[in-house]
Amino acid sequence: MTLDKGLVEALEKDYTAAPITAQERTMLDYVVKLTKDATKVSKNDIEGLRKAGFDDRGILQIALIASWFNYINRVADALGVGRDQSQSFAAEGAEAALGE
Repeated sequence: MTLDKGLVEALEKDYTAAPITAQERTMLDYVVKLTKDATKVSKNDIEGLRKAGFDDRGILQIALIASWFNYINRVADALGVGRDQSQSFAAEGAEAALGE
Protein backbone atom coordinates (compact mmCIF):
# COMPACT_ATOMS: atom_id res chain seq x y z
CA MET A 1 0.00 0.00 0.00
CA THR A 2 1.25 3.47 -0.76
CA LEU A 3 0.69 6.91 0.58
CA ASP A 4 2.42 8.43 -2.44
CA LYS A 5 -0.19 10.93 -3.59
CA GLY A 6 1.61 11.46 -6.89
CA LEU A 7 1.45 7.77 -7.71
CA VAL A 8 -2.21 7.57 -6.73
CA GLU A 9 -3.01 10.55 -8.96
CA ALA A 10 -1.05 9.05 -11.86
CA LEU A 11 -2.89 5.73 -11.48
CA GLU A 12 -6.26 7.46 -11.37
CA LYS A 13 -5.45 9.58 -14.41
CA ASP A 14 -4.02 6.81 -16.61
CA TYR A 15 -2.53 3.69 -15.07
CA THR A 16 -0.80 2.87 -18.37
CA ALA A 17 1.36 5.99 -18.02
CA ALA A 18 1.91 5.68 -14.26
CA PRO A 19 5.38 4.89 -12.88
CA ILE A 20 4.74 1.24 -12.00
CA THR A 21 6.65 -1.97 -12.58
CA ALA A 22 6.08 -4.21 -15.58
CA GLN A 23 4.57 -6.80 -13.22
CA GLU A 24 2.12 -4.25 -11.79
CA ARG A 25 1.18 -3.12 -15.30
CA THR A 26 0.47 -6.70 -16.37
CA MET A 27 -1.69 -7.19 -13.29
CA LEU A 28 -3.64 -3.97 -13.91
CA ASP A 29 -4.13 -4.79 -17.60
CA TYR A 30 -5.66 -8.10 -16.50
CA VAL A 31 -7.85 -6.43 -13.86
CA VAL A 32 -9.13 -3.86 -16.36
CA LYS A 33 -9.98 -6.61 -18.84
CA LEU A 34 -11.69 -8.63 -16.12
CA THR A 35 -13.67 -5.55 -15.05
CA LYS A 36 -14.77 -4.52 -18.53
CA ASP A 37 -15.74 -7.98 -19.78
CA ALA A 38 -14.60 -11.10 -17.94
CA THR A 39 -15.69 -13.29 -20.86
CA LYS A 40 -12.80 -11.84 -22.87
CA VAL A 41 -10.16 -13.12 -20.42
CA SER A 42 -8.21 -15.90 -22.11
CA LYS A 43 -5.47 -18.41 -21.43
CA ASN A 44 -3.06 -15.88 -22.94
CA ASP A 45 -3.96 -13.40 -20.19
CA ILE A 46 -3.27 -15.99 -17.51
CA GLU A 47 -0.02 -16.95 -19.18
CA GLY A 48 0.95 -13.28 -19.27
CA LEU A 49 0.43 -13.08 -15.52
CA ARG A 50 2.59 -16.18 -15.05
CA LYS A 51 5.33 -14.70 -17.23
CA ALA A 52 5.15 -11.54 -15.11
CA GLY A 53 5.93 -13.64 -12.03
CA PHE A 54 2.55 -14.49 -10.56
CA ASP A 55 1.89 -18.07 -9.50
CA ASP A 56 -1.55 -19.70 -9.59
CA ARG A 57 -2.33 -18.59 -6.05
CA GLY A 58 -1.43 -14.99 -6.89
CA ILE A 59 -3.54 -15.09 -10.05
CA LEU A 60 -6.48 -16.44 -8.07
CA GLN A 61 -6.06 -13.68 -5.48
CA ILE A 62 -5.97 -10.99 -8.19
CA ALA A 63 -9.12 -12.39 -9.81
CA LEU A 64 -10.96 -12.74 -6.50
CA ILE A 65 -10.10 -9.28 -5.21
CA ALA A 66 -10.91 -7.54 -8.49
CA SER A 67 -14.16 -9.48 -8.82
CA TRP A 68 -15.15 -8.74 -5.24
CA PHE A 69 -14.61 -5.00 -5.73
CA ASN A 70 -16.60 -5.13 -8.97
CA TYR A 71 -19.43 -6.94 -7.18
CA ILE A 72 -19.51 -4.57 -4.21
CA ASN A 73 -19.44 -1.51 -6.46
CA ARG A 74 -22.31 -2.88 -8.54
CA VAL A 75 -24.41 -3.54 -5.43
CA ALA A 76 -23.63 -0.07 -4.07
CA ASP A 77 -24.58 1.49 -7.41
CA ALA A 78 -27.81 -0.50 -7.52
CA LEU A 79 -28.77 0.71 -4.05
CA GLY A 80 -27.62 4.29 -4.56
CA VAL A 81 -25.02 3.97 -1.79
CA GLY A 82 -22.52 6.78 -1.84
CA ARG A 83 -24.77 9.09 -3.80
CA ASP A 84 -26.35 12.19 -2.35
CA GLN A 85 -29.83 11.60 -1.01
CA SER A 86 -31.58 13.05 -4.07
CA GLN A 87 -30.05 10.25 -6.15
CA SER A 88 -30.54 7.45 -3.65
CA PHE A 89 -33.65 5.93 -5.18
CA ALA A 90 -33.00 2.46 -3.79
CA ALA A 91 -32.63 3.75 -0.24
CA GLU A 92 -36.23 4.98 -0.32
CA GLY A 93 -37.42 1.57 -1.45
CA ALA A 94 -35.34 -0.17 1.21
CA GLU A 95 -36.73 2.09 3.93
CA ALA A 96 -40.27 1.39 2.75
CA ALA A 97 -39.65 -2.34 2.71
CA LEU A 98 -38.24 -2.22 6.23
CA GLY A 99 -41.11 -0.08 7.47
CA GLU A 100 -38.91 2.86 8.35
